[in-house]
Amino acid sequence: MAHISILGTGTMGSVIASIAQAGDNTVELLGSNDTATPVTGDVVVLAVPYAALAGIASTRGAELAGKVVVDVTNPVDFATFDSLLVPADGSAAAEVAAALPDSRVLKAFNTTFGATLASGTVGGQQPTTVLIAGDDADAKAQLAAIVTAGGLRAVDAGSLRRARELEALGFLQLTLAATEKVSWTAGFAVVA
Repeated sequence: MAHISILGTGTMGSVIASIAQAGDNTVELLGSNDTATPVTGDVVVLAVPYAALAGIASTRGAELAGKVVVDVTNPVDFATFDSLLVPADGSAAAEVAAALPDSRVLKAFNTTFGATLASGTVGGQQPTTVLIAGDDADAKAQLAAIVTAGGLRAVDAGSLRRARELEALGFLQLTLAATEKVSWTAGFAVVA
């Protein structure tokens, strides 16, 4: 059983909290602007908008040292829905890792919508799969155990460098849903 802190009380934060609790983990759900409450989890999920990451890293950096930090963001330019806000060879997760060098940073949950996480299926057919990228094998195994205990499927997507592809996939899925080409309850599925 893990102790998980989730920064962000929106849809993604709440759904990830439910998944973690379904696997008998303890969860603390904190508002992204709550800087007074210390983060106590061994695993910290950043379920916040991309723009909030730098502030969290600067105010909570020392507190996050030694912890598994999971970046959920998709750094999409929501004004235009036309590009990502990170360099083509970079990722939001790489920025988090650079800002938190003493944390074990993972990218996960960004290629799934809250509805598919909550339902446990994509399109009502395939099990929801959480793709996990990161450079720390133990951290990835710990997050995978949380995901699978919560009833979902976890797949190791490779090193943290794969976060850029995960963010591009998340961007594509968001733009397809925003233009009503796929529903917010659908999305990409991994069939194995």
